Order: sequence, then C-alpha cells, then structure tokens
Amino acid sequence: MLKRLVLFLLTNLAVLALVSVVMSLLGVNASQFGGLLVMAALFGFGGSIVSLLMSKWVAKTFTGAQVIETPRNEGEQWLVATVRRHAEKAGIGMPDVAVYDAPEINAFATGANRNHALVAVSTGLLRAMDRDEAEAVLGHEVSHVANGDMVTMALLQGVLNTFVIVLARIVGRVVDGFLGGNREGPGFGYYIIVFVLEMVFGLFASMIAMWFSRHREFRADAGGATLAGRDKMIAALERLAQTYGASTLPKQVAAFGISGGVGRGVQRLLMSHPPLDERIAALRNAPLDGRAVREGVVA
Repeated sequence: MLKRLVLFLLTNLAVLALVSVVMSLLGVNASQFGGLLVMAALFGFGGSIVSLLMSKWVAKTFTGAQVIETPRNEGEQWLVATVRRHAEKAGIGMPDVAVYDAPEINAFATGANRNHALVAVSTGLLRAMDRDEAEAVLGHEVSHVANGDMVTMALLQGVLNTFVIVLARIVGRVVDGFLGGNREGPGFGYYIIVFVLEMVFGLFASMIAMWFSRHREFRADAGGATLAGRDKMIAALERLAQTYGASTLPKQVAAFGISGGVGRGVQRLLMSHPPLDERIAALRNAPLDGRAVREGVVA
C-alpha cells in the first residue's frame, strides 16, 4: 500500500514538473502558475479528502446501515465471524460490519483507514444468496479495504480535479488572449471558455476515474476468490448476473457496491463496474495465488 502511494505521488510530481516546463515555453508566468496550482490543489484535493474522511458516516447515513455491535442472532454471528476471518487473512484490522435495508443483492466497503473500515451488506443479499456466495461477496469487500481502493480512488480524484481546474484556466487564458489581442487581463469570454473546458476536461477525468474503478473490481474479485474460493466467487457473480437490477445505493457510495455494470459504446467508458460476464470470465481464466489480496493480481 505504501509503495503504491509513493509511486502514485512521484508520478504526479513528474507530470506537474512537465506541465511547468510546458507553461514556461508558452510564456506563462511561473509565479502565476504556482499560485494557480496551489489554488487548484486546495479545491481539487479538498473535496476528495473530506469525502474520504466522512465516507463511513455518509454511507451509514444515506443507506440507513446498522452496525452490528453485538450479534443478535445466528445470521449476524456468521456475518461478523466471516468478516473477521477474511480480515485476519488479508492482514487488516477488523472492519465494522453493518446491514442495510434494500431489495437488491449488494454490498459495499468504505472508510479512510484500512484498519477501521466499514463492510455493509443489503438485506436483499442475505435473502437471495446462500452462505458460500455471501462469503465470497464479503471477501470481495474485504479485498477492497486490503487493497486500499478507497484511499487510492480519493487521491486519483484529487489529482484529476486539480488538472481539470489548472488546464481549463491555462487553455482559457491562451484562447482568450488570442481572441482578445492586446487586451490586458481576461475578458468575459475567458470565463465562458473556462466553464466549457471544465465540463469537457471533467468528462475525460471521469472516464479515467471510472477506468480505475473497473480495474479495482477485477482485483477485488481476485481477492474474494483467494479468501473464499474461486468457485464461490464465480457463483456469487453468477447469482448477481441472474438477478441484476438498478442499484438503490446512493450516489455517494454507489461506486463501492459489488453490483455489475451494463453499458455499451461511450456509456461503457463511464461505468464504475465491468459487466458481470467479463468479471466471471476473468476469474475462470486467471491463475490465482496467495498474492491476490496483497497485490490485487489478476494475471
């Protein structure tokens, strides 16, 4: 996890250095660019970090998930014991375990700290899945936590937000300067250009974020297969495919649910989850070993 974060930060520092060089060649004032970058980073990372820190509270508030403090029946005892077993095998702290009322088969994991995360399942999942399938779903969610997906997603979103803000304003200045001739300072057209560019660049940023989200689902499936067994994980995904419907999870946590995605063409680029048939095929065809949870490997 630490290695991935270091590589992630070094990569983005290198990109920022390259952008600084390009801006110098274009004649953009270095001090202005530095101030813009700081402002963009504050806004870009600020929202992502706050969302990450509040993710458990938001998830419980918007889904009505009830954390199991003391198991009240055999079913809750099984849920807590299964998550505990997966967490110990994955090398993370015991997450909070919760149940929320929803008709569809779904589950999610969230939290800013892999040792203090939240794993929640829907009542629909508990009714429709047998214990083997539910065990695999819980392994999938614990793997999300072990892989640090929530933190990485927040960092990625922060970087993308920062670049959208910076690039929209730099390109806006260049275009406005070209249209405005020798006029001093930005004109009214500059703000319109920036508004349009933020929407365009924001769309491309969403595509990048959703690509990563789809990639992490394959890794979590591999982790679930390692923790619970390949056949159980495949059976769980096949059950989802048979009963798939629109998720009722709120937008704030929808990307962390296990349910599959449906889409074609450009729409597919904005899906947070790969189609279930692709996930099943990946599990059937990929060799799995003990590294899957630690490294999220689907070869």
